Amino acid sequence: MASSIQPASGFSFAFYKAKAYVELLKVRLSMLVAFSCAFGYALATKGSVNWEVLVMLFTGGFLLSGASGAINQVIERDFDKVMTRTQNRPLPTGKLTVQEANLFAGICLLVSLIILWIYTNPLTVLLSFVSMILYSFVYTPLKRVGPVAVFVGAIPGALPPLLGWIAATGSISHEALIIFGIQFIWQFPHFWAIAWVADEDYKKAGFKLLPSGGGKDHNTAVQIMIYTLFLIPLGLLPAKFGITGLDSAIVATVCGAAFFAQTFSLLKTGSRQSALRIMFGSFLYLPIVQIAYLLDKI
Repeated sequence: MASSIQPASGFSFAFYKAKAYVELLKVRLSMLVAFSCAFGYALATKGSVNWEVLVMLFTGGFLLSGASGAINQVIERDFDKVMTRTQNRPLPTGKLTVQEANLFAGICLLVSLIILWIYTNPLTVLLSFVSMILYSFVYTPLKRVGPVAVFVGAIPGALPPLLGWIAATGSISHEALIIFGIQFIWQFPHFWAIAWVADEDYKKAGFKLLPSGGGKDHNTAVQIMIYTLFLIPLGLLPAKFGITGLDSAIVATVCGAAFFAQTFSLLKTGSRQSALRIMFGSFLYLPIVQIAYLLDKI
């Protein structure tokens, strides 16, 4: 575990604190959330994109995700201490106090909701707040209850593109539900691959995210394979319903088939390396497919 000794004063102390607050935001995850929000907005926009709204939506989505991640770390601070992958986070190391983290999360949440209220519409703000509640106060405690947490967590995890679409149109349409559905189904192989790789750490904290009784077994590998397979036909729906065109449908199919192909190794070997490949594949699949949809629309 990293040392909790803080610099005495001055610039070093300010930098130390600022770095800890940045870590609290879960920047990579929050950037992915913000990108998905911007993706939904740009995909739904008819005509030229309002870049001011797009930038503010990106900012609001980033801060909302950061607030959710900060609240998650406050709630799980004692569990983070016992897991290798999380023991260097700001709260377990004492870089930040619980009070500081709560205040920071509250400020990020408030600023994000104000931004979304000014630049989008009430439905976007409402669903954004619901997303934060689901992730921070429903999904987070359910992680110690059972695999149902993955289903619950997949809802706020899939909401960003839908929120972007609603920000542009003010309504929930079948197109919005399609891009929500793709990201919703993507969550399952993504979550389960991470849970497979981090299984030993998760067991230390009592997290139960793997399906089929929580085992790294054949049944879990089959479920990962099935949900990954679903992404192939789902990836064609934007073209089918006229949201995008043929070019992105081809890209989505190729990416979906490549993602699906990675699951055979896990089914055959059950190795951590196979799960790692699926995990990294999931990180590549979503932005590549979303960028392809956007480029096809231009």
